[in-house]
Amino acid sequence: MVIDQLSNSQQYAVLGAGISRAFDFLKEPETAALQPGKYHLDGDKLFAIIQEYDTLDSATEQMESHRKYIDVQYVISGEEMVGLALLKDQQVSKPYSDAEDFMLYKDAPEFYVKLSAGMFMIFYPTDPHMPCLRVNDTPEKIKKVVVKVAVD
Repeated sequence: MVIDQLSNSQQYAVLGAGISRAFDFLKEPETAALQPGKYHLDGDKLFAIIQEYDTLDSATEQMESHRKYIDVQYVISGEEMVGLALLKDQQVSKPYSDAEDFMLYKDAPEFYVKLSAGMFMIFYPTDPHMPCLRVNDTPEKIKKVVVKVAVD
């Protein structure tokens, strides 16, 4: 996983063409104004999902991971906590679904990171993560972009 400010994204171009193209999309001024929905950038190889939601209570959520796609998650506005763990021997609560490209884990995150406006995280298939969590007891409105980059 990678955690940083979008202003530092040029450092991560070495991670591959898909990641580099994801950052190019995120840095376009009109991206922040897009309405929620799915935007194809390169067919099923690279697409973005614009989301608006209220942050959630961690007690009701589970960590997830993916196999087909790397997630580049970027917060446009608001802030949320993200639960994280290193992939080891976590207990699976929902087996991997090829159609949905995710699986869920019973285990709680090992640590948390606050993701604020202007920050991004990259989640690889080996990075169980629980995004969208409340920073405090009050839900907060978030606008976020999740760019899905196909694993080569």
